[in-house]
Amino acid sequence: MYYPFFRGKQFELLAIRESASTIANAGFVPIIEPVRETFTGLHRALQELVTKGATAAVIVNPRHGDHKEDTENLTAYLEESYSDNDAISPALLLTNSLTTEDAIALVSRYKDRTVTIIHAGFTDGKGLSTALPNEKYTHVFLDTRNILYRRHFKNTQKGVQRILIEDGFERKKNAEYDLIDRFSDLHVTYSELGGDGYGDFLTIGDYYTEGGGPAYAVAIHLTFIDPQQDDAMFVYHFKSDTNDTPVDPAGKFSQALSKLLAELDRDDANILNTSAIQEFRDLHEKGHFPGLGYVKKLSIKHHLETLASYHTYV
Repeated sequence: MYYPFFRGKQFELLAIRESASTIANAGFVPIIEPVRETFTGLHRALQELVTKGATAAVIVNPRHGDHKEDTENLTAYLEESYSDNDAISPALLLTNSLTTEDAIALVSRYKDRTVTIIHAGFTDGKGLSTALPNEKYTHVFLDTRNILYRRHFKNTQKGVQRILIEDGFERKKNAEYDLIDRFSDLHVTYSELGGDGYGDFLTIGDYYTEGGGPAYAVAIHLTFIDPQQDDAMFVYHFKSDTNDTPVDPAGKFSQALSKLLAELDRDDANILNTSAIQEFRDLHEKGHFPGLGYVKKLSIKHHLETLASYHTYV
């Protein structure tokens, strides 16, 4: 099934909280990389997932944000809050900075837990697969095309899963986007590629930055599935017309929103009518600009609801 990869920024965590029912009902499993020192937003998101009956994997050794140099506080928080709750399980990020001995030592710390291993540039697949204890891991591969590496982690044992994640969101300056880009077809093809599930970095992408700069152009990114293109997923970029100065983000949002509404009102529009779309319609009717973070949250919620709807009918 679907494993959306979130960075734990404010509006991503809010999107998780507000989509907890969708996530639970669809059987989605969010992977969350905590990037903020405070745990308030993370805790609220995880609690809402637990309340709604969902599960999630939380990275205990983030490579971005406030915990990348020292994971002691994060480890203590997760141990205190969820050590006896399998709904929130540890995820271990294996990068090329770790040796096989480092990786095994990390895995061993969680020998009594359900563990998700995220392969994120780690190179010694053969050595790791040989040294890993014989447990039922969920292996998440961020490089879906590295088949030679992935073949060392077979899913022939009951309970072992292989999840393929691909970044379908191409990062550009907002002004440089065309109206439509191809996003991904993994939701259709993951089993043909040897996966038991799939994932992506939503409409944010894998690129990480601590903060955004001034917005010369405002863009609303909305995914859709095209049944005329074998159910492949594409992404609309509705962008403002005024893109030469960093002023008036509200006016630029209004320009982008008007283009979104025009597309929605086409008879053969492919954009699913989600709760996020209803919020965009409300914002248009009220002439209100809620801020760029809020727009990003709606884009994420729309993406989750679009994939939930797709899996309901296939």
